[in-house]
Amino acid sequence: MTAETETPQATGSCCTPTGSCHDGAADVQIEQPGPVTTVYQVKGMTCGHCEGSVSEEISGIAGVTSVAAVAATGLVTVTSEAPLAEDAVRAAVDEAGYELLGPAA
Repeated sequence: MTAETETPQATGSCCTPTGSCHDGAADVQIEQPGPVTTVYQVKGMTCGHCEGSVSEEISGIAGVTSVAAVAATGLVTVTSEAPLAEDAVRAAVDEAGYELLGPAA
């Protein structure tokens, strides 16, 4: 006479008694943050050339995906993959020859 034994499943194992590696619960997914859009006030822009200079310098910051500068309002809208360090934006605007006043209210 032979005795059949069941091997108990280890507690905390990722495998189910059927041998599957999933228990049917949803897989955990880490959400990537979406694009970040920040509007800055820049002093000194007066024309399209100014807009282009500011846009070009800010576009060189790692993670920046788009820049739209408007001389008439002094507003620069920056879209990036993650929040930008204001010091980096300030340095880019300074390099273009203008003054970053800070985030627009």
